[in-house]
Amino acid sequence: MSRVNLLGLTAAQLGDFFEAAGERRFRATQVLKWIHQRGELDFQAMSDLGRGLRDKLAASAEIRPPEVVSEQRSEDGTCKWLVRVVGGSCVETVYIPERGRGTLCISSQIGCALDCSFCATGKQGFNRDLSAAEIIGQLWIARRALGGFADDSEQRITNTVMMGMGEPLLNFDNVVAALRLMMDDNAYGLSKRRVTLSTAGVVPMLDRLGDVIDVSLAISLHAPNDALRDQLVPLNRKYPIASLLASARAYLRKLPDTRRRITIEYTLIDRVNDGAEHARELGELLRDTPCKINLIPFNSFSGASYRPVAPAALNRFRDILARQGYTVTVRTTRGDDIAAACGQLAGAVNDRTRRSERYRQRAGEGEQPVKMIGG
Repeated sequence: MSRVNLLGLTAAQLGDFFEAAGERRFRATQVLKWIHQRGELDFQAMSDLGRGLRDKLAASAEIRPPEVVSEQRSEDGTCKWLVRVVGGSCVETVYIPERGRGTLCISSQIGCALDCSFCATGKQGFNRDLSAAEIIGQLWIARRALGGFADDSEQRITNTVMMGMGEPLLNFDNVVAALRLMMDDNAYGLSKRRVTLSTAGVVPMLDRLGDVIDVSLAISLHAPNDALRDQLVPLNRKYPIASLLASARAYLRKLPDTRRRITIEYTLIDRVNDGAEHARELGELLRDTPCKINLIPFNSFSGASYRPVAPAALNRFRDILARQGYTVTVRTTRGDDIAAACGQLAGAVNDRTRRSERYRQRAGEGEQPVKMIGG
């Protein structure tokens, strides 16, 4: 009989596990701390558990993170891990150090079915959703690699973003479970303002999100009108901009803090969506949406048909939006020398074409896709 991997279980799920095994639910808190705060994989080392319970856990459960295949470090300090998951495919996880903070970009799927034209991940096709253990396991791996489990270590991962490979809302249940672990005080203890989910706009799932969890929300927009966004983000043909922004505003209304804003992500591509007319149209489009705007210079990848935005065009675009009263930031390109910049993550996806087409059809119907075990 296969053993249960405890790595991806939330506090409630772990409590259910212990209760079903005839143990007290408070054991969940002890084990959560051992796994996520101390980085312990061996039940026998969990000294506040009785020997009998440790033996029982060793027989029926395991703590199994994904396998690290390689680690690359950029000249600017960015670190990228290639991580092998069940079935043999690999995903990528990126750590971006900045002054006063450290952000971990986490993948939610092996590949991606959305096929956004400016993103390397979509060109890999789609294999399957990651399990909650494989998602939170990326944070576990990064924290260990950065020395974060040592008793006297500095907390180097201060923020997490679900902006890696895949569309998080198409792996809803596993992503939500991982987000809960990120924010659990007995696990990683991150603030909801420091945990961000980025979506291209799966509206039915976004409508559900605010009912189950409170995290920061980023919308991967990239165009100020439907005609252009249809070309860049094919999902827009099913869920156009108006419905996406309405859903995002509804998400904000569900949150207890009325001061929260959405981050609008906009990848600037040379002579595609970087014109002054695009900036003015974007400003008008977002007038009723509480937001800040993050401009992302396009990062080239093998086979890409686009070119990076010219600095003058980027500055003009930023200034037009700023004059309209928006808070505008420009994402600094980091880790491009190791293909770790935004839009460059590719991993290694097995048996992708047929699965990608089936998944895309289900996503277009607005349904939660059938879980497909690949490899």
